[in-house]
Amino acid sequence: MPPQQPGQPGRRPGPRPMPGGGMPPPAYGQQEPPPGYGQQQPPPGYGRQEPPQRPGGYGGPGYEQQPGFFDGGGGPSDHDPYFDDEPPKRKRRFGGCLAVLVAMAVVVGGFYFVGDRAVDYVKDMVAPPADFAGPGTDPVSFEVHKGDSVSAVGRNLKEAGVVQSVDAFIDAANTEGLTVQVGFYPLKKEMKAADAVEVLANPENIDTVNVTITEGSRAKAIYKVLAEKTGKKPADFKKAAQDTEAIGLPDYAKGNVEGYLFPATYAFPPDATPTDMLSMMIDRWEQALGDNDIEARAKQLKCGDGKACTAEQIMTVASLVEAEGRGDDMAKISRVIYNRLDPKVDDGATNGTLGIDASNAYGVGKSGTTELTSAELAKDTPYDTRRKAGLPPTPIGSPGDNAIQAALNPANGKWLFYVTVNLKTGETKFAKTNEEFLKYKREFQKYCETKAC
Repeated sequence: MPPQQPGQPGRRPGPRPMPGGGMPPPAYGQQEPPPGYGQQQPPPGYGRQEPPQRPGGYGGPGYEQQPGFFDGGGGPSDHDPYFDDEPPKRKRRFGGCLAVLVAMAVVVGGFYFVGDRAVDYVKDMVAPPADFAGPGTDPVSFEVHKGDSVSAVGRNLKEAGVVQSVDAFIDAANTEGLTVQVGFYPLKKEMKAADAVEVLANPENIDTVNVTITEGSRAKAIYKVLAEKTGKKPADFKKAAQDTEAIGLPDYAKGNVEGYLFPATYAFPPDATPTDMLSMMIDRWEQALGDNDIEARAKQLKCGDGKACTAEQIMTVASLVEAEGRGDDMAKISRVIYNRLDPKVDDGATNGTLGIDASNAYGVGKSGTTELTSAELAKDTPYDTRRKAGLPPTPIGSPGDNAIQAALNPANGKWLFYVTVNLKTGETKFAKTNEEFLKYKREFQKYCETKAC
């Protein structure tokens, strides 16, 4: 049926002529057609309606014109399917059916995919986490770091190939209530998670070389301690210290490790080399360097001639403080050192010399707690602080955190001298003048008369 114009009823086609020119019988309820109806031309628009014309041309929407009854020859055809005994046959088209079948297949496939994924998800939720059957293959030396959580240990174990999944390890650890101590543990690749937990739960399984380096220790003494703990020779560590690039020594240390082997307790792996051990100690010093912001804060202090201190000089001051003081006295001893280096404070009382015997002892190769002879004190070395002004050329030992903090934060005061008047308690008194210093020195001598010094 041709398209309708808005507001106009559509026309209904009248009876069509039968083959041979006759007319079909009137339809039920339809009036007799007027004479000559069969000989007349169909009215315009019977098979094809022309779009109504508006002034100025048609302005309505375009559409596709459908073939009319009389298209293709101008008259009726010899065979009209509308008046046969059977309904008109239509051309079979498979495109629409095929599209429906494809759409149904997509929907069914989608349901299958979603259902399959849902089943997998449920299986994952219900099934136990992946776990090796054990007992394990190749040996692994596994390290538990300070501050590692159970999940962090599980991730590291999986990365090392010890356990198959983190969840399996966490489940086993929660079952056992696992607490792990820092250190190296002898494990194997492809272990059952519960077996790995059993090894980690026992501190006796820790496979490490534990070494404690005390504050103020010198490099020579450190080599000896390391050799005793590892079964190596002190010469092995001395040789390793010469490869400053391999151990990570800073350039301003000028090739001397003294002062940069940080005092702490270390858990070295069983296969660690002397280079590895010294490198770990310097790494720990670098941590202190960053934690205390040494390089930036050094510039806020003066280390002689009005010049700002360097990080190396801060380490030297800290080593002197470590050798000479303890507790709250460290910050005061630090202030004495800076005051003696400052000519505005010194006023010529010490001529810029430090007078620290621990440095003189280092120069002659003796312990800082050993009393020096007159000959040893008179010996000319770069570390002679009685006759040479300024700081010694390098640190004289390994300062700890407290000494470094004291070197960076000296107490307020104009002291130039200090004397330990009681060796048992470590009581130390500070003086601003030489007369006051001599008074405290006599107090110390009196102490030595009654106590063995």
